[in-house]
Amino acid sequence: MTAMTAATLDQLSGGRFVLGLGSSGPQVAEGWHGQPFARQLQRTREYVAVVRQALARERLEFHGETIELPLPDGPGKALKLTIGPVQERIPIYIAAVGPKYTTLAAEIADGFMPFIFSPEHVGEVRPLLEEGFARAGDGKGFADFDIAPNTSFCISDDLSAARDVMRPLLALYIGGMGSREKNFYNRTVRAYGFEDAAVAVQDHYLAGRREEAMAALPGELIDLVTLCGPPDRVRDRLRTLDAAGVGTLIATPMAFTFEERLDQLRRLAELAE
Repeated sequence: MTAMTAATLDQLSGGRFVLGLGSSGPQVAEGWHGQPFARQLQRTREYVAVVRQALARERLEFHGETIELPLPDGPGKALKLTIGPVQERIPIYIAAVGPKYTTLAAEIADGFMPFIFSPEHVGEVRPLLEEGFARAGDGKGFADFDIAPNTSFCISDDLSAARDVMRPLLALYIGGMGSREKNFYNRTVRAYGFEDAAVAVQDHYLAGRREEAMAALPGELIDLVTLCGPPDRVRDRLRTLDAAGVGTLIATPMAFTFEERLDQLRRLAELAE
């Protein structure tokens, strides 16, 4: 279904479609999709290979360690897409958080989409990407790869109010998107130097104290991983992202009506000019 949807959207967009993939975490994979969260690096490697094969409109026969197509001893047969994409090769980006996943993205994908991304810490990411490029071979490098963070934003003259808009989402991911033992976003924030805050946010969130979890987020952390506050501050952060090598910004306006979202997007576009 992923390949068929991608081919359809590529046609609808006139060949401008980019396919983003991610394995999520154990709570979502096992609780929502009914799939064991195991061997995610190999599963992702094989999934991307299968999707590329399907988008090339080849008959799908794949015998991997985590994926078997078609299933043996059953009625399934090797199938192929009935429609084709406009692009000869649809770009595939991987939503990577951890170091091994980031290296895998650089090896097998055309870009990666980090979340809770700090441009100040991109120096820690670059060696992971370079390792992936080396594994890919064929001279692959940063010129062939897109850093595309998913970044929430709120442009407002009231910095405190803009930070508060960010708190519910960040508290959810840092505090509650995963178990105490396995929360990739919490681990990321710790690596940025906010270990005490990460512990406090998670403790409050998992205990059901959502307001306390949101309040435990330092303003400095919010500023580091979002675009919020007055226009001049946001413009400076856009420049910092550009200097860090970000090629595509997946900008999510933290507004809750159509008119507010449109206004925020227009204001961000003006600042990015």
